[in-house]
Amino acid sequence: MVPFLFHDQEMHLVTAEPGRASALYWPREQALLVADLHLEKGSFFAHKGQMLPPYDSRETLERLALAVRRTGARRVFALGDNFHDSMGPERMEPHAAGMLAALTRALDWVWITGNHDPDLGNGAGGTCVEELAIGGIALRHIARPGTTEAELSGHFHPRLIVEARGRRIARPCVVKSGDRLILPAYGSLTGGMNAADPAILSALQPSDAIEALVPARERLVCYPLWRKSA
Repeated sequence: MVPFLFHDQEMHLVTAEPGRASALYWPREQALLVADLHLEKGSFFAHKGQMLPPYDSRETLERLALAVRRTGARRVFALGDNFHDSMGPERMEPHAAGMLAALTRALDWVWITGNHDPDLGNGAGGTCVEELAIGGIALRHIARPGTTEAELSGHFHPRLIVEARGRRIARPCVVKSGDRLILPAYGSLTGGMNAADPAILSALQPSDAIEALVPARERLVCYPLWRKSA
């Protein structure tokens, strides 16, 4: 875990593996924050005739359970697109469903709805809300353009893409603008968007500067993505 300050709060960037950002741990709230789990994405595409391995939910939940153990989190805030569609909870195979039920019983679990699962309901356990404010920080699925409040969101699946020695390297990253963060996607079958994409930069306006945060051993490396012209 890599510590840093956000909105005068100590936060820890949780890595699924070296160099790959995945989740955020908030010690004061004993909370793990994840975005874009997209559970049951495989079964969604299988229903449409495109066969994918059916174990994406298991893999995602196993990594999430490991992150809970590593951090000692007592709460989980899932920042939207938790399931690939609102019917996802009904398609979960018994093993994955049991894993999720155990997690939501053991933890104070809050689902924030996203554009993929706006009608999640109560079938997944935990509590379901459209957005939430904790300790002066807004938790929502999609960054709200024009806001100046502290905010944590997901939706865009940001990845830092760089060219180095003739190689193209892509890594999940956090995108930061002042007191606003966009978290990377956590789900095992999720793709990614270039962190410098205009859609991400626009979502974080107004801003003086926007940067990508990538873990490197025990520190964060900041890559500038955009800066306001003088």
